[in-house]
Amino acid sequence: MQDKRSSPFLDSVRAVLRTKHYSIRTERSYVDWIKRFILFHNKRHPSEMGTEEVSRFLTYLAVKRNVSPATQNQALNALVFLYKHVLEQPIDKINGAVRAKNKKKLPTVLTPQEVSALLRELEGPFWLAACLMYGSGLRLMECLRLRVMNLDFDRKAIYVMNGKGGKDRVVTLADQLVIPLQRHLQHVKNLHEKDLADGFGEVYLPYALARKYPNAAKQWHWQYVFPANTRGPDPHTGAIRRHHLHEKTLQRAVKFGVRNAGIDKPASCHTLRHSFATHLLERGMDIRTVQEQLGHKDVKTTQIYTHVLKRGGNAVISPLNGLINVNSVDEPMAVTYLPNAATVHARYQDGQGCAQR
Repeated sequence: MQDKRSSPFLDSVRAVLRTKHYSIRTERSYVDWIKRFILFHNKRHPSEMGTEEVSRFLTYLAVKRNVSPATQNQALNALVFLYKHVLEQPIDKINGAVRAKNKKKLPTVLTPQEVSALLRELEGPFWLAACLMYGSGLRLMECLRLRVMNLDFDRKAIYVMNGKGGKDRVVTLADQLVIPLQRHLQHVKNLHEKDLADGFGEVYLPYALARKYPNAAKQWHWQYVFPANTRGPDPHTGAIRRHHLHEKTLQRAVKFGVRNAGIDKPASCHTLRHSFATHLLERGMDIRTVQEQLGHKDVKTTQIYTHVLKRGGNAVISPLNGLINVNSVDEPMAVTYLPNAATVHARYQDGQGCAQR
């Protein structure tokens, strides 16, 4: 569906998207859906169409293309943006469109042993990025967009700025990654200094920060933690910069790592984030804390991870655990109160005590 010829109308859509500071990924997605919508209706101008045509297009996506609910909603969001902000003709409530069937899928989760096997197959920045996605629950783009100033080694924290939904949050930084990250940043700093010596060294700054602080783009703390191997043109301005590592490069490395580790599950970069949440819950972390670490707006989104746990009752740990221990399988009422919960936990792990019953 990509058309190399410039369209004045689509250029106007891009201009409005950039005025409202939408990301480059959202811009490309919205423009693509608007283009598909126009082609579906035989290149009619959107100003000549309305709610009925939008409904027909959404129905086509669900019935003929069999897209997922998320994909259909993305197309709808693009068209709502088009009519509201570009054409300034807000469309009414869309009725009659066939909605894509919502198929609930449990997230794919790796075991700790599988995560370890995957990490052994990765090297360099790919290993470090995978460790951050699993160890801190970062999304793929949140990881790649990290800047040097987002890492706080003293507090063992990572500041995720402008994450999904434009939200900021603070996540944990594993102790084991402090030294590898510091060594990695030294290599990145050497690369940045070489760029400066070659007359480059600028990095993309969000919003109008580049105009407000003309020298900030070359400062060290604004540089990406995972820079690309080569410099390239900025898609908005054409300026030659060193952007962050491309997401497909990391996705490909993880895909090969999964295959080489002999993991039969359909694992990806996002699987590491799923595994982070599930393993925290398995260790007894409360779900509200996990929700904050993941940056979920609603705890219901986080609750899906309780369904992949092996424990019942939505992964709630009974307060009775650690208080009693069954001494004899022949006398079920013979119990001894234990002051040390760790002892009971160890016996459960060994298959003794209540686990035998």
